[in-house]
Amino acid sequence: MLISTKGRYALRMMTDLAEHGKEGPVSLASIASRQEISLKYLERIMPLLTRAGLVVGASGKGGGYRLTRKPSEYSAGEILRVTEGTLAPVACLECESNTCPRHDRCRTLPVWTKLEERMNEYLDGVNLEDIVSGQI
Repeated sequence: MLISTKGRYALRMMTDLAEHGKEGPVSLASIASRQEISLKYLERIMPLLTRAGLVVGASGKGGGYRLTRKPSEYSAGEILRVTEGTLAPVACLECESNTCPRHDRCRTLPVWTKLEERMNEYLDGVNLEDIVSGQI
């Protein structure tokens, strides 16, 4: 499984907001500068995070973005699922029910299922507070 640039940058953005959000709303420009990410790219990712209710924005002077919850209440898995859609390692596990015609006789399906379970377990066990504090 390869996490896309969008997913990696979203996790970095959310970590930056967790670290700097105590000071008030954080501008995308300041995140872009600190994280060395194109502002244009962040402008494409932020609406996903906003629609998912992970952040809220304020416009005008002193505006910017802030987290809607405490950093400890955001898992890396949640953030990545918002941007990636799924963390499934193979296509047949991307849907609620496996529609692969071979799923009932596929010898490798348990490998992919257990991999997905372990990835989700790990990523759901890491929160923004852990990342900011270096406790992972």
